[in-house]
Amino acid sequence: MNQPHESSSPVWWRYVAYWYGGRLPVSVQDWVINDLTGPGAAVRMVTRWSIPCILLVLPMLFVPGPWGVRITMTMPILLSYLFFSIALNRVYRRYRLVQHGLDPELINTLERAKNADLYVEYHRKYRNKSTRPSSVSR
Repeated sequence: MNQPHESSSPVWWRYVAYWYGGRLPVSVQDWVINDLTGPGAAVRMVTRWSIPCILLVLPMLFVPGPWGVRITMTMPILLSYLFFSIALNRVYRRYRLVQHGLDPELINTLERAKNADLYVEYHRKYRNKSTRPSSVSR
């Protein structure tokens, strides 16, 4: 009974383990590819990794004192986390693809599809052998 469900998406406990570094079975590899390379993948990764950071700084908001002190305790942690999670997002998603036995170049599929006409134009203009000067002596 779980087999058809696992082929489309992971069960909830595997899904939560996957959020924080766990591997999923091969039966949901298409789901993993879509999750790590599909539309919104970067936002999903930042959101998933924000949850533990928010849980870590949440108790700091209950420290007795003025709100200014509470905010200055939490904001540097949250902002630096946000900066590094965005900066290293692509690196981590590539690592996750390798961890699941997939090609890390799959990260570039959306970018390639979106800019396909630019790649074709570039190769036509700069990589075409017929555009090279024929007067070069060998």
